[in-house]
Amino acid sequence: MGQDFLKKLKEEVKSLEEELHVKLPKELKIAREHGDLSENAEYQAAKERQGYVNARLGQLRKRLAELSMIDLSKIPRDRISLGSEVHLYDIKKKEEIVYRLVMSEETDVHRGFISTTSPIGKGLLGKEEGDEVTVQTPAGDKSFEITKLITIHDQLDSSSNE
Repeated sequence: MGQDFLKKLKEEVKSLEEELHVKLPKELKIAREHGDLSENAEYQAAKERQGYVNARLGQLRKRLAELSMIDLSKIPRDRISLGSEVHLYDIKKKEEIVYRLVMSEETDVHRGFISTTSPIGKGLLGKEEGDEVTVQTPAGDKSFEITKLITIHDQLDSSSNE
């Protein structure tokens, strides 16, 4: 679980709270001053946006609460889990691949960030360095050898030594 991701969520919450409590009330006040609210497009748009912002804030606050509940002590130190950087050798393609297992919101395949709920992510969970694993994907079976594992604990330990 990246600190960048948590920071991004918190920044979005702050931005939406400012919009909800500062910007939208101003827009609604201006729209009200234009008279008949039943035919006032600015007023309707601001009210719709207010509803969206409220819903999104609810989702973000719930997700932040869930993330704060993740107990790092329950994440294994010697097996692939959330936050692990995994170096794989693709047996069929004969090439190295590096993935980091992340939460679904952080998924970015182009950067090698795959979700723990993706087919490859699920197939790797709980495995150790040196294991061979075959994973069923929509594109067919893929076979990997796990050549290197850096757990979230290894990453935290090395960042605290810097």
